[in-house]
Amino acid sequence: MDSKSLLLAAKVLPVLVIERVEDAVPLAKALVEGGIKVLEVTLRSDAALGAIEAIRANVDDAVVGVGSVRTEAEWHAAVAAGAQFGVSPGCTTALADAVSKGPVPFVPGVATPSEAMKMAEYGFEVVKLFPATVVGGVGLLKAMSGPLADIKFCPTGGVGPANAKDFLALPNVVCVGGSWMVDNANIRAGNWLAITEAAKQAVEACTL
Repeated sequence: MDSKSLLLAAKVLPVLVIERVEDAVPLAKALVEGGIKVLEVTLRSDAALGAIEAIRANVDDAVVGVGSVRTEAEWHAAVAAGAQFGVSPGCTTALADAVSKGPVPFVPGVATPSEAMKMAEYGFEVVKLFPATVVGGVGLLKAMSGPLADIKFCPTGGVGPANAKDFLALPNVVCVGGSWMVDNANIRAGNWLAITEAAKQAVEACTL
């Protein structure tokens, strides 16, 4: 599945910081139970790669990717761990060269029209706008929808239940990313029912 199809199917992409590998499988199952099957595990903890491996091995209904990718080495390590797609906060030339060569879908991060155009030159159909609400949010995306109509976006950063539909109503937005449905306190406490309920609410908040 290409990145556009993947994110169109997702609508909401949870940004997961998993601190303990043992939390990965029950967290993924809780999110899937709540209707969220496409998951982004960020490289913000030492447990990230192990978490990706565990989810791939034990949660058949989940599509698990890696987030916060910044280097070619991180990308190759994540793919080796089983990542089915990748996301970055921004994108250097070196990283774009690396991720555009393989079959695994990748969503590079951008913050400006020039960066979006550069990623389009590499063949990326979908880019991540980050940090979305800081760099212009809905207004910026509306402005870009005319001259950059062929580029689709996954805004992340400051997106939540109060504004998710505003983003998703735009013709150039295929998905939104956020972490509001995965409260760290619930993860640490193993309160998976609460996360399932939060996932259901997130899906509802992102349904037009």
